[in-house]
Amino acid sequence: MEQSLIFMAGGILMGLGAIGSGVGIGILSGKYLEGVARQPELQPMLMTQLFIALALVDAVPIIAVGISLYMIFALQG
Repeated sequence: MEQSLIFMAGGILMGLGAIGSGVGIGILSGKYLEGVARQPELQPMLMTQLFIALALVDAVPIIAVGISLYMIFALQG
């Protein structure tokens, strides 16, 4: 019973991390396109800031996958 709960918790952790990352990337990309549409001359600066923010948003599911794989493989035994 305990192992099945650990597997479920790891799967939920990975899934919620992926969903949150997808929502965050969608919002960031939409705001980037709005900013470029308003002021096209700022496009290089906005793109640099977009890539930095995307890297920070994308780090969350990578950490979640690492923690969930630890839970699945190290805590089950």
